[in-house]
Amino acid sequence: MSALKHEDLDRPVTIGAEAYISEDYVRAERDRLWRRVWLQAGRVEEIPEVGSHITYEILDDSVVIIRTAADRIQAFHNVCTHRGRRLVDTPAGAHHACGNRKALVCPFHGWTFNLQGDCTHIRDREDWQDQLTPENTRLAGVKLDTWGGWIWINLDPDCVPLREYLEPAASMLDPFQLENMRVRWRRWVVFDCNWKVAAEAFNEIYHVDVTHPEFKQFGEFRGWARSQGLHSNIGYDAPKNVDANQQAKLRIGTGDARLSTAQMQNFTWTQVNTNTTQTLVDAANRLADELPEGTPPGEVLMHWLKSAREADAARGVVWPTIDPAHVGRSGTAWQIFPSFQIGHAVNNALCYNFKPHGYNPNQCIFEVAVYELFPKGAEPKTEWEYTPVGDPRWRTVLPQDFSNMAAVQQGMKSAGFRGTQPNPYRERAIANLHLNLARYMGTGAPRLLKG
Repeated sequence: MSALKHEDLDRPVTIGAEAYISEDYVRAERDRLWRRVWLQAGRVEEIPEVGSHITYEILDDSVVIIRTAADRIQAFHNVCTHRGRRLVDTPAGAHHACGNRKALVCPFHGWTFNLQGDCTHIRDREDWQDQLTPENTRLAGVKLDTWGGWIWINLDPDCVPLREYLEPAASMLDPFQLENMRVRWRRWVVFDCNWKVAAEAFNEIYHVDVTHPEFKQFGEFRGWARSQGLHSNIGYDAPKNVDANQQAKLRIGTGDARLSTAQMQNFTWTQVNTNTTQTLVDAANRLADELPEGTPPGEVLMHWLKSAREADAARGVVWPTIDPAHVGRSGTAWQIFPSFQIGHAVNNALCYNFKPHGYNPNQCIFEVAVYELFPKGAEPKTEWEYTPVGDPRWRTVLPQDFSNMAAVQQGMKSAGFRGTQPNPYRERAIANLHLNLARYMGTGAPRLLKG
């Protein structure tokens, strides 16, 4: 394995294609990766009442997550201790199973388990000659914790605590109060590329100018990527005349910043429907009336955000107050190892999750969820919607990313492909992902690129 360290990733590296295209590699991921890491498995608000439950599946493993008390959530392997039948079935074509029940009853022979996982009913129990015990009939537990409003599980009983695993991302993102946001929309699709190809399509800003050329009218989108140990984050370089601490959230464009901000917000709202809110769009549309021509971009940015904050407060939506320097250091998005991305802002978030689809290295499950702060009692009720490629609900920008993802997967299988060569400044998150993957997998570490 390579002896490269995180601090070496500011140098050019190359990464082989094995992790993307090898069936042996994807099969090894089950035991070496997915059964050893913390995985984002749902939102706390999805299981509001005692008995509320959801399921989470990753390759051969299924986990049922249940609210067992007003202040407690537990997780169990979704498998009956009698003959191994899954206790809760995911409906065909559904993202996961959900509902509310007082007990878990096996559909095969009726063995019954209470919400705490104890086996409470076995037909003909006497036939086992007193060898069935609470210990050997109880459901196998799964480590569970919460952070940021998400439920996290780990299949490794000896795993490190969630908070330790998430650092430094957790401390950097805590001020954004992600736990107060709720889902505005969420979609998923089975896509024709490896989960790492999908993840890497969104963990760098280097692609924006070419893949999304329509954004060039709003300015230059030069960005950075930083290794953060197990995780990484990305953000924008600061243009002139804008506070460097606000670079991470820059959305104002160039030229007359009053007009370009409004244009970009309206484009983002209609063509992506992420990374903004109706309040931000409305505030941007007021800029030309509220500020004189020639207002410096930095002042436009501050006025826009102040106006939107005040408008939201008037309808009962309170943004967290975060030190500008902290905002700058936090960037635009964090990649939580191995496969969850949080694109954070003070009043909204865009999150991606990537999972293998069976043991086919050329497919993955791709999930997108958009979050927002809502007035209390006005939170929307949303479901996961299966949205195939080509569906107009993806609007116009995300399909541009999709066109790259499948083509990259095909290209990596070419006999002429020598391995990726990520930009050391703008795509360092890719190198960081593979450095960490190699430490779990024992193979595939980045190597220094030699000219």
